[in-house]
Amino acid sequence: MRTIKSFVMRTGRTTVGQQRGLDVGWPKFGLELADGAPDFDQVFGRSAPRTFEIGFGMGHSTLEMAAAAPEQDFIGVEVHTPGVGALLSGVLAQELSNIRVYSCDAIEVLRDCIADASLDRLLLFFPDPWHKSRHHKRRIVQPAFAELVRGKLKIGGVLHMATDWQPYAEHMLEVMNAAPGYRNQAAEGGCVERPAERPVTKFERRGERLGHGVWDIKFERVD
Repeated sequence: MRTIKSFVMRTGRTTVGQQRGLDVGWPKFGLELADGAPDFDQVFGRSAPRTFEIGFGMGHSTLEMAAAAPEQDFIGVEVHTPGVGALLSGVLAQELSNIRVYSCDAIEVLRDCIADASLDRLLLFFPDPWHKSRHHKRRIVQPAFAELVRGKLKIGGVLHMATDWQPYAEHMLEVMNAAPGYRNQAAEGGCVERPAERPVTKFERRGERLGHGVWDIKFERVD
């Protein structure tokens, strides 16, 4: 579907704790793109509301959301190995059972591993804004992305995006307002107030102290 990647693979040192998360946690909680579409009811051992998160970074927000909502299941995707290890280390430490992880391109996971009309939420928090005009084509939020996500959400399911870069928020709104089958949950057709279910990150708190804004955008699948 997409040949232009919205991310850049970066190398980084993996700590001892992160490596333990990978060594011990991946066999229990890791999923492989090559295995195709799993039966997630079987994977999680239940049928529950399901959230798909693209780019969970170091996993702090994912862990907080999963711990706060044990009745829900979370599927996280992240390409950077230290972040995957950090999340898995947290899953083990907190003894969580409602998280599963992919470490690959989230677009490929959505396309090949997620059944249509199966997700209650899709989260895209602070994706790379690709500031330079010549790089805007790399932004993950594009019409094709909106259409792919719509097919994977249930009717009534929600795409929740957040960014600290106002021009990217404007781009998200432009794409999503033109996308068929969605309804903007903001009363005025713009951004919503920060939802209580989205954890506030250290990065976000630091930005608030510096006067930086954060824009939350929610679109519901209606067709």
